[in-house]
Amino acid sequence: MATTMKTRSVTAHIPIELAEQIDLMAERLERSKNWIVKQALTAWLDQEDERNRLTHEALADVDAGQVIDHQAVQAWADSLGTDKPLPVPR
Repeated sequence: MATTMKTRSVTAHIPIELAEQIDLMAERLERSKNWIVKQALTAWLDQEDERNRLTHEALADVDAGQVIDHQAVQAWADSLGTDKPLPVPR
């Protein structure tokens, strides 16, 4: 038994160069332009959800005092590429 997903159209004005890239990708993958745009939007939304989750996680760490001293990070960064790099600060 197949289920039908409800859909709706969304209109967006995009640069011609981007539209042409979508056309080429659709042709290369033998998929519709609709499929290409849906995949791209899904990936972007997933990425933004993850960025939001990580931001909230980081803010909770800051609120809990779980931070690394700036000077420790700077010393570690300065040591990279030297003969004796420091361990990653924790």
